[in-house]
Order: sequence, then C-alpha cells, then structure tokens
Amino acid sequence: MTGLIQVVGGAVVDRLANPGALLVARRSAPEHLAGLWEFPGGKVEPGEEPETALVRELNEELGIGVHLGSELPANTLNGWPLNERASMRVWFAEVTRGEPLPLEDHDELRWVDLGDPEAVLALPWIPADYPIVHALLNAVACQLEQ
Repeated sequence: MTGLIQVVGGAVVDRLANPGALLVARRSAPEHLAGLWEFPGGKVEPGEEPETALVRELNEELGIGVHLGSELPANTLNGWPLNERASMRVWFAEVTRGEPLPLEDHDELRWVDLGDPEAVLALPWIPADYPIVHALLNAVACQLEQ
C-alpha cells in the first residue's frame, strides 16, 4: 500500500468506438477548484475495486449508468498524480442509462468536440487534469488513425 488516496475518473464519451465527444464537468466546490473543469469521478472506498468505484461515482454525481472501456494509461503504476497525496486512474466510459445531470459537486456539464483539441484544451481545467486531457486527445487521435 502506497498511502496514496486513490481517485477514479471517467472519460465519458459519446461512444467507446471512435469517440467524437467528451462529457466534462465544472466543479462547484471547494472554493479553490470552483469553476474549473474535470473528469467526473471520486474516491475509491476501502475494499472497493476502482472500476466499481467509478461506476458508483458516475451514478451518484451524474445519475448515469455506464459501460467502462479501456483505462487511459498513466506514466505511474498508481495512476495520474493529482497532488502529493492522491492519484487518479481514468477509464473511458459510455452512458448506458440515464441523462447526465450535475447532481453533486458540479454546476455544469458540457459535451466537448474531441475533433477540436484546441477547444478542449482551452477550457480552464483543474491543473492536475491537463496531462490527462493531453493523453486522452492523443489516444483518441491514434484510435481514429487506425
């Protein structure tokens, strides 16, 4: 055990095969993160599998059921570093039930066009999420080239 807080995030896309749009969520709290965009998700509970935690968190935060796709690989075994105490693992996810709504921790949801990487990167993301956004855009571009 590393002692790191394990967080999971969903790269919720319109479809897992050749995604064209990404669902992003704007934080409403805490104050220092309010107004910044992120991947929806949350903390893994003790004894909970990360994938199970992500499905639970997306249901709690957005009111949706999802089918998880592949994990977006990070450069570390623990996932993407968020700060000195936490790291995040991110999976692609497709909505299978419900309409996404900002139920907890967010005041706005938005579908962004993955075909316009500059527009995606122009959003004011939580700083720790920028490397993840870059990796996601690269992964989608590589998938489209295949």
